[in-house]
Amino acid sequence: MYAVVGCTDCANMWLLSDPRASKTATCPRCGRRHQTKKLRRFFESEDRDAARQARAALLAKKHGNSEAFAKVEHVSELGRRAEESGIDDREYLEGSGLDADEVFDAGEQAKRGRAGSSGSVDRLTVVKDAVRDGDRPTEDEVVAAATERGVPEEKARDLLEKLRRRGDVSESGGRYRLL
Repeated sequence: MYAVVGCTDCANMWLLSDPRASKTATCPRCGRRHQTKKLRRFFESEDRDAARQARAALLAKKHGNSEAFAKVEHVSELGRRAEESGIDDREYLEGSGLDADEVFDAGEQAKRGRAGSSGSVDRLTVVKDAVRDGDRPTEDEVVAAATERGVPEEKARDLLEKLRRRGDVSESGGRYRLL
């Protein structure tokens, strides 16, 4: 099930897949969190392409471009044509003088959370794991655990503070926990 929904703050319209699966949805434009049951549904369909087409039509009407929109192909056809146009990633990379296989391998390693071929996990993940593994650890305990895993002490402290500011961890009474 797909629904075209709208934000009450910024009037943005977006596609929500399976609106009953989650209690809340966040507007991709302004970041406001909405209760999904209270969101206005402009269109609902089992077909994603039909929902995309309805959203496009609603946006065209909202901006006074209904006539121009009527002359345009279905959004799924436009998407297919856009995918077929231009050059593919491999051709672009090789045309830029890069080894496409090396770039793709590096991308795969990054997706797996690897930093290079050594198989080591990135520093931010190490600090998060140190917080997760401890029983409401102190800053010194987190730093010690991260240092054992190869993160420099000062960098571990900086990363822990960064995680706290971002809201990924909370600190209370000198003890940390992962959110």
